[in-house]
Amino acid sequence: MNQNPEQLARDTIDVELTQCGWVIQNKNQINLNAATGIAIREYQTDVGPADYVLFVNKQPVGIIEAKRGEEAVHLTMHEDQS
Repeated sequence: MNQNPEQLARDTIDVELTQCGWVIQNKNQINLNAATGIAIREYQTDVGPADYVLFVNKQPVGIIEAKRGEEAVHLTMHEDQS
């Protein structure tokens, strides 16, 4: 499979969220009643889509942005995104 680094990061994030008990949904199939913890991919925010928005009991509690590993040293460049 030929994936770019962001797609590979999302695959890893999906596995880790699922292992921790989160239910992952796509933005066009949102059902906040499906579980206590829902992670929604590509959720639209006021400044554009977030890679994942985390909901607990139907309330947004966090955001995850998928970045290449080498971007970790440049996190302040991505603050607006999250």
